[in-house]
Amino acid sequence: MSLRPVYGHDALRHRLAQAHQAGRLPSSLLFTGPRGVGKQRLALWLGQRMLCEGGAGTRDPLGLLEETPAANAVEPCGHCQQCRYSARLQHPDLHWFFPRLKSKDGREPSNEEVRADLAELVAERMAADGLWAGSTGMEALHLPTVRALVHAASLRPAMAARTVFVVGDAERMISQEGSDQAANAFLKLLEEPPAGTTLILTSSEPGALLPTIRSRVVTLRVTPLPPHEVTAFLEDPAVRSRLGHSAADVPAMLTRASGAPGQLLESASSADAHETARQLLEAALAPRSADGDALRAQVAAKSGITKARGPYSDALDALTVLLHERIRGALDRGLDRHARHVTMAISVLEKTKLHTQHNVTPQLITAVLLDELADLLARPA
Repeated sequence: MSLRPVYGHDALRHRLAQAHQAGRLPSSLLFTGPRGVGKQRLALWLGQRMLCEGGAGTRDPLGLLEETPAANAVEPCGHCQQCRYSARLQHPDLHWFFPRLKSKDGREPSNEEVRADLAELVAERMAADGLWAGSTGMEALHLPTVRALVHAASLRPAMAARTVFVVGDAERMISQEGSDQAANAFLKLLEEPPAGTTLILTSSEPGALLPTIRSRVVTLRVTPLPPHEVTAFLEDPAVRSRLGHSAADVPAMLTRASGAPGQLLESASSADAHETARQLLEAALAPRSADGDALRAQVAAKSGITKARGPYSDALDALTVLLHERIRGALDRGLDRHARHVTMAISVLEKTKLHTQHNVTPQLITAVLLDELADLLARPA
C-alpha cells in the first residue's frame, strides 16, 4: 500500500523543489496552515523528493529549473528504490513522528519501544489506504517520543545519503514532565541538525509552539486548497470508498471542507465511531440466548479488523457517550437501579480501554467486553 497522491499546493511544491535543487532548502522547516489542509502529507512528499535518486534530486547548475517548471522537474521520480520505500513509508531514513497516547502503566518506554509503536501506527494508517484523521486531544508528543527522535537523529543514514524527519502536530510537544533534557536536546537539534539532516515540523496552531522552537525554524504557510483540488481529492477511489459519497454530495462537502479536505476524514471517522458504538451497544443489550450470543460473537469478530487502534479507541469513547445517555434516560424514568448498572458498565468499559494500549487483539477485547456488559445491562431494573 502506498501513500495517496498530493493534491494541490503546486506553487509551494515548486518552490520547495527549486530550493532543494539549488541547495538552498533550510535544514529546519515549519509548515503551518489549517487543520486538514495536508501539511503532513506535503512534508512526507518533500521527504521523498529529497531522498529520490532517480533524477529529481540532482542539482541544476545551468539554472534551467526556473524556466521549465514541468511536473517531472518537481516531482520525485517514483521509480527508484528510494522512492518505492518512501511511498510505502518503509524508508529507514524518512522518519515520521506524530502524537501518540501516553503509556497507561506509568512506565516510560524505551527509544526502541517508541519507534516500534510509531511503526505500528504508521502501518495502520497505510492499511487504511493512506488516509488518516488528525490526532485526538488525548495524544501528544511526550518526552519519550522526543528522546527517540533525538536519538534517531544522532545516527547515520541507513540507506540514503541523508535523513529526513517529519514531526506532525508539533504544537503538542510536551516539555513540562520533569526533566527538560530531551526538550533542550530537541531545540539544539533544530538549531544545529547533523549534516545531511532535515527536520520538517507541521502545526495547525503555530502560536501554541514554544517561542524557542519558532525562532529556530523557517516557517512556510500551507494554504487551503481551491475547490477544483478538493474535488479531485473527493474523486480519488480510496476517498470515495472511505467517505461513501456520490457526485450529488460533492457541493455540500466542498463547503464543509473549506479547502481542508482532511477535515472530511475526521468527520467520517467520527461517524464511523458512533456507528460502531451503536452496534456494540445493540449487541450488549441482546438477550442471553443463542441468537444474542451469536450477535455478540459476530460484532466482536469484526471489531478492529484492520488493527487500527485509533478508530477502535474512538469507537469505545463513543460507546461511553451512549452509555452516559442511557444513564440520563434511566434516571428520567426513575430507573435508578438500571442507572447504577449502566454506571458499572462504564467502569468496565474504562478498564477495557486500558487493554487497547497493549498487544491484545480488538476481537478478544470486544468479546470479553460484550460478555461483561451483557451481564450488567440484563440485570433487572
